[in-house]
Amino acid sequence: MRRRLRALVTAFFALPLALAAAPSAHAADPTTMTSGFYVDPDSSAKRWVAANPGDGRASAINASLANTPAARWFGSWSGAIGTATGAYAGAADSRDKLPILVAYNIYNRDYCGGHSAGGASSASAYANWIGQFAGGIANRPAVVLLEPDSLGDYGCMTQAQITERRGMLSGALTQFNRQAPNTWVYLDAGNPGWAGAATMAQRLNDAGLRQAHGFSLNISNYFTTAENTAYGNAVNRELSARYGYTKPFVVDSSRNGNGANGQWCNPAGRRIGTPTQTGGGAEMLLWIKTPGESDGNCGVGAGSSAGQFLPEVAYKMIYGY
Repeated sequence: MRRRLRALVTAFFALPLALAAAPSAHAADPTTMTSGFYVDPDSSAKRWVAANPGDGRASAINASLANTPAARWFGSWSGAIGTATGAYAGAADSRDKLPILVAYNIYNRDYCGGHSAGGASSASAYANWIGQFAGGIANRPAVVLLEPDSLGDYGCMTQAQITERRGMLSGALTQFNRQAPNTWVYLDAGNPGWAGAATMAQRLNDAGLRQAHGFSLNISNYFTTAENTAYGNAVNRELSARYGYTKPFVVDSSRNGNGANGQWCNPAGRRIGTPTQTGGGAEMLLWIKTPGESDGNCGVGAGSSAGQFLPEVAYKMIYGY
């Protein structure tokens, strides 16, 4: 908490200059308001380790996965969403740590892919849900990844559906600006293998990227950090050339230690990547997808459901085989 007090004092004395510079709605830096990233005490890896202390894989999974700061995903399974995000952000705040949250409930979610289909029942229901999500965080420091895949998943959508999705994302960013001023929100931009940089820059801008702190890359995918950094820089060049601005970006490094092999759904032979940190080629490298959690009924996760923790997959991912 002492870091937060220092940050507030600094901000107070810098206020006249900040006002003159017309800062964005997210001028506060949540990384300086906290003392490191929050480890979810109820992650799937932690729950598995606690339930299987005698398993030969438990020690490695506990050491390499369960205690690495990673994101918690929120959706229809989260119950009263404002209560859920408030409790999570509050628990992190009480420990002076920075929580990472994923908002994953957009109407027509994964409309074209289908493996993670679901989400809110309508655009208006989503607007209500995301407003409560932001309101639950309130003034606490946080990082939010906004709707993974939502801008890559356009292939089978009508123009009316695309326009509706843009409106939902832009409206969500407005809610965070209004209600969660100490949250950095990253609008998801897919991965280097999905859409070209020029296409993604346009999609980001049309969905309200100006209102966001930045954009996110590689969520639940396997491309290397170097590949993502090159792609993020290319997106920024397009943003600069077309719209006159750039944004910082973050990379999901949770499962990219061996890079991608052309498959996205539970491919074999992948490896965990650089643990959550600031810097590293992007603004932050974050564990957004938990290693060992299934991508769906496919690949080495055949017979599983999306999000299910698979200890053997987790164990092999620690060692890269």
